[in-house]
Amino acid sequence: MSAGSRPLNRLAHESSPYLQQHADNPVDWYPWGEEALERARREDKPILVSIGYAACHWCHVMAHESFADPEIAAIQNEHFINIKVDREERPDLDAIYMAAAQALTGRGGWPLNVFCLPDGTPFYAGTYFPPDAKAARYRMPSWRQVLLSIAEAYRSRRAEVTASAHELLDHIKLLARPLPETAPLDEALLTTAAAQIGREFDHQYGGFGDAPKFPQPLILEFLLRAHLRGDVQALPMLHQTLEQMARGGMYDQVGGGFHRYSVDDRWLVPHFEKMLYDNALLAEIYHLAALVTGDPFLARIADETFAYLLRDLRHPDGAFFSSEDADSLPIAGAAHAEEGAFYVWTPDELRIALGDDATLVGAYYGVTRQGNFEGRSILHVPRPAAAVAAMLGVSVKRLEETVARARPLLRAFRERRPRPFRDEKIITAWNALAIRALAVASARVPEYLGFARQCVDFLLTNLRRADGRLLRSWKDGRPGPTAFLEDYALLCDALIDLHAASGETQYLAIAVELADALLDLFWDDQAGMFFDTGCDQPALVTRPRDLSDNATPSGSSAAAYALLRLYAITGRELYATRARHVLEQATPMLKRFPLGFGRMLCAADIAIGPTRELAIIGPSDHPQTQALVAVARAAYRPRLVIARAMPNDPMTLLSPLLSGRTMIDGRPTAYLCEQFACQLPVTTPEALQAQLG
Repeated sequence: MSAGSRPLNRLAHESSPYLQQHADNPVDWYPWGEEALERARREDKPILVSIGYAACHWCHVMAHESFADPEIAAIQNEHFINIKVDREERPDLDAIYMAAAQALTGRGGWPLNVFCLPDGTPFYAGTYFPPDAKAARYRMPSWRQVLLSIAEAYRSRRAEVTASAHELLDHIKLLARPLPETAPLDEALLTTAAAQIGREFDHQYGGFGDAPKFPQPLILEFLLRAHLRGDVQALPMLHQTLEQMARGGMYDQVGGGFHRYSVDDRWLVPHFEKMLYDNALLAEIYHLAALVTGDPFLARIADETFAYLLRDLRHPDGAFFSSEDADSLPIAGAAHAEEGAFYVWTPDELRIALGDDATLVGAYYGVTRQGNFEGRSILHVPRPAAAVAAMLGVSVKRLEETVARARPLLRAFRERRPRPFRDEKIITAWNALAIRALAVASARVPEYLGFARQCVDFLLTNLRRADGRLLRSWKDGRPGPTAFLEDYALLCDALIDLHAASGETQYLAIAVELADALLDLFWDDQAGMFFDTGCDQPALVTRPRDLSDNATPSGSSAAAYALLRLYAITGRELYATRARHVLEQATPMLKRFPLGFGRMLCAADIAIGPTRELAIIGPSDHPQTQALVAVARAAYRPRLVIARAMPNDPMTLLSPLLSGRTMIDGRPTAYLCEQFACQLPVTTPEALQAQLG
C-alpha cells in the first residue's frame, strides 16, 4: 500500500502541523494524553515518546526512513505505545525528556526519541537513529536494533529497567532544584559575566564558541547593557557579530530574515529553517544596535527582518506563524524535498533572473560554478563592496545600486520555486517576542506600532479563554494546551513595551493581570521558585523548571525581567521580591556559565540598577505628548520604564508613578523619577532631554 493511500492514524485529528505530518505513518501514533497512558498501563507496555517540530530537517529524515516503513512500524506497534509530541506545543514534555536524553547521552536534539515506563518515567533516550541500510555509515545502532533491544530489555530485565528509570527521574528532579550556594547580586557579577563571555568570543568571525554557531540574541542584548556600564569590549564584539551574521549565508540576502544557525564557524552554511522567535529577537537587537551605533547597515537588516516577518509569517488577522521548513522541493513536481533548495542559486539562474546584471550580483554574493553547498551557491557577502567593485572595474555606487535593484527581482524569481512548508500554529510566547520587537522598533519606524497592536489583539481574542487563562497555541480556530510560564511572562513583558509606545493604559492593566496570574499559577512557595507548568495543568512525572536561556528566554528569566519592570511602574513589592529571589538563586550560574543566561543577565542588570521611571501625562495623539515620548525612546535606555496616561484616567490607580499626576498649564507633562522620587515636571522635549542626559 502506498503512503498516499494508507489509512490515517489518530494524528489526523490533531491541529499541530507536525503531528499531521505523521498522520499517514503506519505507526499507531497517539497524541500525548490519558488515552495513550491508560493503554500503556493496561497492556503493561513501554511507551515511545517521539518529539520534534514541523521545521525540523532530521525529524523529516527519520519519518521518511523509519516511521513510514511498514516493517519498522510493525515492530513499534507490537512492542510499544507510540506517542508523537510537537515540542512547540508542549515545551513541558520536551524539557523533561530532553533532560533525560542529555543525562543519558551527554547531548540532545530533535528528533528526540525517549522510551518510558507505562507511567511516563524515561529509561532510555536518543535522537536520530538511521534505518538498517544506513546504520553502518553512521556507526550507530539502527532504529530496528534499538526497538528490539529495548523491547527485550523491558521483557526480560524489568527490575533493572525500572530501577534505572527511577534513578534517572531522581536525577532530573535534582536538576530543577536551585543550587545551595549564593553569590552577591551586584555590578561585579555583570562585569565577571561580560569578561567570561569575551573569552568565548571569535575575533575572526564574531559570535561565541565553535561550529555550529547560534546567533544568541539574548547575549547580544546583554552586551549592549554591558557597553552602557563602561565595558569597552562589549560594543565591538556585538557589532562584529551582527555584521558578520548579516553578511553570511545564515541571513537570507534575498528575502530578509535569519535561518536557525550556521553549521560552520563563519556563518556561511545555515540550517535553513526559519523560526519566528529567532527573527523577532534578532530584528530587535539589530534595531537597538543601530540606535547605539548609528550604523545604517544594522538598521537596514532590522527592517528587512521585520519585512520578512510581516510578509511571510503573518496571519491575515495580525498574529505570526511559527516557522518555515528547512526543506523544500527543488523543482515543482519533484519527488523528494531537499534542504535549502528554495534558497540556493546557480550562475545560470542569476542570468535568467537578472540578465546582464548577473555578473555584478554574482560576484557580490559569491555565486560560482562549483557552488558552496551541494553544487549550488548560498548567497553571502564574502568581500566588501569596494573590493568587488575594484575587481570588476566598476564604481562602488554602481555595484551597490545594481545589487539593490536585483534583490526584488531575485525574490520574484525565487517565488516561482516550491516554497518551504510553513507551520501555521500561533504560539503565544513567540508572538509576544514579535510584539515587543515591533513596539520597541516603532520608535524608529512608527508603522510597526500598528502591527504590534494587531498581533496582541489577536492573542487576547483567540488565545485567552473566557476565564482569563491564556492558551499556549492556536491553529485554524482550534485552541491548543493551556499556556506555560514563558507565555505569561513574555506577553506581560511585551505589553509593557506596547503600553510605552502606544499610551494605551489597557495594555498596562492586562500586564498587571498577567503578572498576578503568573504568580498564582507558577510560583511555588514551598519550593521558593517558579515552575514552567501551572498548578492547574495535569501532573507529569516531574514538574519541569529551567532557569537557563536557550534560543528563547526561559520562563523564569522572562518572569524576573517582566516583574522587575512592572515593579518600577506599579511599586508592588511582591513583584520585586519574587524576581530577586529568582536572580539570587541563579547568580552562581550567571558567574560560571553566562552564555546560557542572556535574559537572566539582563534582568540582573535591571535589579542592580539604577532604574528610572518616566511618567508622561497627556493625550496620546497630542503632538507635544508624542514629542516627549520620542525623546524618551530615541536612545537605548534599558533601565528606563515609561508609563503613560491622561489625567484622572482610572487606570492611573495601577501605578503611584501615574496617580495624581496632572498636565502643567494644560500641556502634556513628563515626570522623571528614580525609585519614585521625581524631578521637577517638564513640558518640553528639550527639558526632558536635559533630564535624561
